[in-house]
Amino acid sequence: MAAGRRGSPWLSLIAVAFGLFMVGLDGSVVSIANPEIGRDLGASTAELQWVTNSYLLALAAALILGGKLGDRFGRRRYYLIGVAGFTVASVAIGLAGSIEGVIAFRAAQGLFGALLMPNTLGILRAVFPPKKFGMAVGIWAMVSSVSTALGPIVGGLLVQHVNWESVFYINAPIGVIALVFSALVLAESKNSTGRHKFDVAGVLLLAAGLLVLVFGVVKGETWGWTAGSTIGTIVAGLLILALFGWYETRQEHPLLPMRLFRSPALTIGAVITAINFFTLLGSIFYIMLYLQNVRGYTPVMAGVLTLPLSLASVVASPLGAALTDRFGPRLTMPLGMVLQGAASLGLLGLGTDSSYHAMWPSFIGLGLGVGMVMAASSEAIVGNAPIKDAGVAGGLQATMLQIGGALGTSVLISLISSKVGATLAGSLTGAGVPAPMAQGLSEAKDAVSMGVAPVSADMTDAVRAAVVDGAGTAFMNGVHVAALVAAVICFAGAIVAVAGIRRGTPAHQ
Repeated sequence: MAAGRRGSPWLSLIAVAFGLFMVGLDGSVVSIANPEIGRDLGASTAELQWVTNSYLLALAAALILGGKLGDRFGRRRYYLIGVAGFTVASVAIGLAGSIEGVIAFRAAQGLFGALLMPNTLGILRAVFPPKKFGMAVGIWAMVSSVSTALGPIVGGLLVQHVNWESVFYINAPIGVIALVFSALVLAESKNSTGRHKFDVAGVLLLAAGLLVLVFGVVKGETWGWTAGSTIGTIVAGLLILALFGWYETRQEHPLLPMRLFRSPALTIGAVITAINFFTLLGSIFYIMLYLQNVRGYTPVMAGVLTLPLSLASVVASPLGAALTDRFGPRLTMPLGMVLQGAASLGLLGLGTDSSYHAMWPSFIGLGLGVGMVMAASSEAIVGNAPIKDAGVAGGLQATMLQIGGALGTSVLISLISSKVGATLAGSLTGAGVPAPMAQGLSEAKDAVSMGVAPVSADMTDAVRAAVVDGAGTAFMNGVHVAALVAAVICFAGAIVAVAGIRRGTPAHQ
């Protein structure tokens, strides 16, 4: 290939899009495959949670390190290592044959994903001129949004018509194409700071803090959010992260330069990224439960019905990038947050038998909000960091995205669960289930929190219908609480963005 093509901005964008697409797709197909993995490998619910959590913990702990390694030793090199490792780990999951093997290789996937993801933005920051960077980020955000939204459809088709292993094997051809194309077109870029010690203590402190924090979040639902173990674990994680922040200010060559946070746009962009994925992943989680378990749609159909969300994010990402280029993140970040907040309020009208007309406007609002915020926050974080710290900034954004997503699914599902526990017996009796039976069935609140009605073969048709009706009502009560909390957090995020980002904040510094 001609030397002139190596380092071409648009070819570089296509190259990193392959890796980004693979990671985004993988993140959301697993939720569809989990029930089948559990049945095939005889896994407990707790073990299935670790299929997701081992990946999440490894990814969150290593993202900023992945960006730093790329900045110092070569972004192309670490992107390629990430793609190769992620591809091999994906195939290994399908071949594992045991739930322990699946969990271990999912953690490996997370570590390689942490080398891949932040360096996608670092590579783009290095090859695109500042005036074109916003549009590149818009397309980056679009690829990320589309791959995440396509996951349930692709996963549903593969699980339904092939097997759960194929959900992971699909990464092999994508990974090979990404490796070959990237090796040909990507130019190496790095910002070496000469001969100095690598910040090993910073790496260990950051990894420990993020591991403890995310572990506390993902276990909060099981332990209870007010339990001493949950609060203690989360506080311990925050204290370790505070110690990390203090330690970094005393280093000549820190892992995460604290000077980055002098930019209000970057700091608020990081917070808004977390809120964005808190709302997106938490909402998609309970929407999928609603469509499949309450309404009875197949996984494929549930994916098709949520297509407006992914299509809207496709439109909103480049639009958000263009608006951010023109007016700065002070307009687009709050606008995206308000759209997501309004979409969440729209879900308050959902019932157990709502028509599709009651759903799609909220799906579109969520997609528009997500795409707009993704473009604006990527621009605010990576665009406001010096080019030498582009990988670290990309790692910071990806870390906030993962923590927000982990909080969203854990907190919103926990809210649904607690509301179901409080209202299930009353909902069942209100639907016509005899009071003694309703009290007995209230023990099945965990199943109802997932949208599953606790019916059994020995029930009469009338009682079965009443149980389905009452359980559906209790689940929707929980969904309404979750949607309201998400809306309030989005509106609070919009206020923070308007108040904190100065008027006329430049898109690049």
